[in-house]
Amino acid sequence: MGVFSLTTIIFFTFALMKEVDYIIVGCGLAGIAFCEQLIEHQKSFVVFDDQSQLSSIVAAGLYNPVTLKRFTEVWKAKEQLSLALPFYENLEEKLHVKLDYKLPVYRRFASVEEQNDWFTASDKPTLEDFLSTKLIKNDNNAVIAPFGFGKVLQTGRVDTATLLKYYKLFLKENNSFRFETFEYDLINISEDSITYKNFKTKHLVFAEGFGMVKNPFFKQLPLNVAKGEVLTIKAPELKIDYVLKSSIFLVPEGNDLYSVGATYNWEDKTHHITQGAKTELLKQLEQLISCDFEVVDQRAGIRPTVKDRRPLIGTHPTYKNLAILNGLGTRGVMIAPYVAQALYNHLENGIPLDKEMDINRYKIL
Repeated sequence: MGVFSLTTIIFFTFALMKEVDYIIVGCGLAGIAFCEQLIEHQKSFVVFDDQSQLSSIVAAGLYNPVTLKRFTEVWKAKEQLSLALPFYENLEEKLHVKLDYKLPVYRRFASVEEQNDWFTASDKPTLEDFLSTKLIKNDNNAVIAPFGFGKVLQTGRVDTATLLKYYKLFLKENNSFRFETFEYDLINISEDSITYKNFKTKHLVFAEGFGMVKNPFFKQLPLNVAKGEVLTIKAPELKIDYVLKSSIFLVPEGNDLYSVGATYNWEDKTHHITQGAKTELLKQLEQLISCDFEVVDQRAGIRPTVKDRRPLIGTHPTYKNLAILNGLGTRGVMIAPYVAQALYNHLENGIPLDKEMDINRYKIL
């Protein structure tokens, strides 16, 4: 090949190079929340996603500020809700779809002792805004709850499947989405920029959920993975307009449909549905409701969780323009806007991350 031909190739390579402020890998709840930060601050970006990670798709989408097993406040619950509620309201206006369904959560009591524990917890300053002090008696013959319920306040459900579908369409319409698998070995990193294929960027943010285990830059972080499976049932006689929480949750989806979940499997890393999970959920469901129902669907996904129940947020110790936004666990709907804002402020304004979520708490990278 002659010198002229090589020069021509180099010229066209740089001519086709597109500069953006950010590349984002992953378009689940974390990725969407970070995109919204970038849009708010007028930053350019492109998102790569191959839909291989399904945790956001199979998530129940609940936002609930209380851990109902122990009656304790969720970490940073008030801060998270103050961002999450207007966040989804803005997305509804932007995407022209309904996303946020205000639903109370009823925690079924298994005993008088649990009732007493509930009312003791409701007196705590951190929980008084979230736990109703009124005992709700069960008047639904289709629900098995002889000890009644406690009502959690400021709760609801975000339709995550609709959110993901329409947000990706929004990104495609704005030429900001690439439906393809991200190839780590094509990253070229310099001190002040990153190139990937025909893109040049200042920052690359990995928001890839379970996919992090294959990421050569962050795979050493202690991400636990818990497979979850969820059923959809049709139960015309049930007629509840609240989320029913016991050993499982039961979430109304409309048209007599309800989500039932979720299982936890720490060994199986596939997205395949299993008969074992279905049997487990049905056994628990039959202890919760007494009406007839039909199973109409079953879904599976892998949750990215962390042992200390805190997210994994921060930058690589060597490559400061590589960042991670991960480990949202089972409460992604609530926590995603909060951690996305924290990461953006850290990258753009140098604001330190909360030590509880900063990946620097693990000295293994």
